Amino acid sequence: MTDRPLLLLDVDGPLNPFRARFLRHRGFVTRRLHPADWSTRQPPGSRRLRRGLRVRLHPGHGARLLALPYELAWATTWMHEANEMIAPVIGLPGTLPVIEWPELFAPDPEGLYWKTRHVVAWAAGRPFVWVDDMVTDLDVRHVAAYHDRPALLLPVDPRHGLREREFMELERWARSL
Repeated sequence: MTDRPLLLLDVDGPLNPFRARFLRHRGFVTRRLHPADWSTRQPPGSRRLRRGLRVRLHPGHGARLLALPYELAWATTWMHEANEMIAPVIGLPGTLPVIEWPELFAPDPEGLYWKTRHVVAWAAGRPFVWVDDMVTDLDVRHVAAYHDRPALLLPVDPRHGLREREFMELERWARSL
């Protein structure tokens, strides 16, 4: 256990700008991957399943993330597959802790993003930043009400992924603690 705050990373949106208008963002590489959750939602034998999910990743993101004063962890539907499929491409160790979701995409009775309550519970009172493309003001208010340590929910545009401004905000927030 460390005194550093947690940096909880989603894959699709922040690291994989899946809504990008152009197929090639500068510095990004494209991989065709077969994550289990995605694969089970494809028709058996379909062309899409054979080809795999197109994922765009930046090989330099790992070094940038490791240089930040955080303890990194995955907060993604990729769960342990993020260590196997994403980490090697972007330069992260394949041993990061993983939030294991009890049920993917389960609707929240109060309209929160389905990950929010689990993120707060998993952080277990530690300061954290959660980088995700789906967080809303409702989630921010919930975290403020139910997490008694500093927390930052950092939304990332899924058309662009993590950019310089987000890295600067991550550095600024860590220094503010």
